[in-house]
Amino acid sequence: MDLEATIMELIINAGESKNLAMSALASAKKGEWNEVDALLEQSTKATQRAHGIQTELIGMDEGCGKVPVNLIMVHAQDHIMTAMLARELIEELIDIHRSLQRNS
Repeated sequence: MDLEATIMELIINAGESKNLAMSALASAKKGEWNEVDALLEQSTKATQRAHGIQTELIGMDEGCGKVPVNLIMVHAQDHIMTAMLARELIEELIDIHRSLQRNS
């Protein structure tokens, strides 16, 4: 396994997840609910891919320090955690937009 390529794949998928969620929020502001749902679904799939890679890396490490921790690895972890948190908050904001638009 090419560790650096695997880590970059994690970063790319995490970034894609966050970007898709942000696009879903922009669509929610416009009331484009079919687009919102499609973008959130795509975001979920990107998150799952990133999480799968993260799980694979954790499995390779076996809690024994077998996988070297370097700056790119820390950066990748930052990306996935930020993307996951952003997505959760964006879903809450989308729910608020949905509610407000329904009640107006």
